[in-house]
Amino acid sequence: MTTYPGSCHCGAIQIKYQTPKEPAAMRPGRCSCTFCRRHGARTMGDPEGSVEYRAAPGALSKYRFGLGITDYLVCSRCGAYVGAVMEDDGRLIATLNVNALDIRDSFDPAPPLHVYDGEDEQHRRSRRRKFWMPATLIA
Repeated sequence: MTTYPGSCHCGAIQIKYQTPKEPAAMRPGRCSCTFCRRHGARTMGDPEGSVEYRAAPGALSKYRFGLGITDYLVCSRCGAYVGAVMEDDGRLIATLNVNALDIRDSFDPAPPLHVYDGEDEQHRRSRRRKFWMPATLIA
């Protein structure tokens, strides 16, 4: 496993992404929702890997919208969107905004745009179980 560090813009939220993959094998995408598009997010899940988000006291803001099943993680100090977590069957799974990784320049600046409009909760959870990764959130 290789560890790829990252953080929000001000460093108050630290990220530790672990994976057996090399950057060339990682495939981020773009979500078409207004939240992700307004943040310029390029996100990625990795069922073979894991991610840890560690926030300084008072630095983590969680935002929910849409189906209300996901916490979008935003730094309350600098406003950077670093990723999203969802509780599923007693565990936390996540996607990662690769813009918050130190290796962000390794990725396609305009990866494929994915449209998830019309998904109900069951379909959204099912898709995320396949593509998101185990997560730890320390705040």
